[in-house]
Amino acid sequence: MIVLGIESSCDETGVALVKDGKKILSNVVSSSLKLHSKYGGVIPEIASRCQLEAISGVCQQAFMEAKITPQQVDLICVTQKPGLPGSLIVGIAFAKALSISLNKPLLGVDHVASHIYANFLCHSKIKFPAVALVVSGGHTSIFYLKDLSRMILLGETRDDACGEAFDKVAKIMNLGYPGGPLIEKLAAKGTFKRIKFPSANTDNKLDFSFSGIKTAVLYYLRKKKLTQSLKRLVAASFQETVIDTLIAKTLLACKQKKARQLLIGGGVAANNRLRSRFIQECAQAKIKCFFPEKNLCMDNAAMVAGLGTKLYACGKREEGLSIDW
Repeated sequence: MIVLGIESSCDETGVALVKDGKKILSNVVSSSLKLHSKYGGVIPEIASRCQLEAISGVCQQAFMEAKITPQQVDLICVTQKPGLPGSLIVGIAFAKALSISLNKPLLGVDHVASHIYANFLCHSKIKFPAVALVVSGGHTSIFYLKDLSRMILLGETRDDACGEAFDKVAKIMNLGYPGGPLIEKLAAKGTFKRIKFPSANTDNKLDFSFSGIKTAVLYYLRKKKLTQSLKRLVAASFQETVIDTLIAKTLLACKQKKARQLLIGGGVAANNRLRSRFIQECAQAKIKCFFPEKNLCMDNAAMVAGLGTKLYACGKREEGLSIDW
């Protein structure tokens, strides 16, 4: 079964072709990130306009790389939610047009669940039940997975998402945007044992809150000269506190659900320190930890097509062109 995936939830425009939910035939992504950098964050109007201009060309490129024709596609899957409304409209409208013109079935897919599925594009020994952590610029959530069609939300951020906190701390230190890679690079040259930033408690022990640590960084730096050495120290301490929080809550979820499989996805999952710490802590807890390849941690359409393949096989259907955003 060959599935066409379309992803346009934020500033990326992605189109991919995936065979049998596993083999990536092509995975093309166009990003408008550079246009947003000077604003310190994604500007929805810019993102959607760029996607409108790019999506047709990205789709053509995906078919060229896959070396197949549109008529060979069996199913079209598109990110339905969550995301920026203007961006989602572009992808969904394009998917509907393709569905009509090719006379192919159409399926809406959840963006966050797609990040979890990215692991299945890279690993073949994942077993259910499992716990999943999605950690990105817009989402920080823990799920319990009975299978791919039954994902139960256990905890989520009550304010800033993890990646958003990285961006805001980077802005406080005048590093630029996006903040995650910049913080990680600085942190690799700093020590994280000299500053103890607070980690907020939540009523639900599996929920997250990152607004407090962001504010703590702001107050810590308020009357200090922002030298390069201080930036390294703050970056390392901030990053380590965030990772400690993610590990503690995620492993608690594994313990509560007696799960021995942990899937991690989302843009922040590309962070090297986060990966090494999770692998180390999970090994001690006798939990098998999975990460996607780094390029599949970012927003892409292959994960959309892959998840859509499995959901369609489980019987999920849309009524005509009823997909909305």
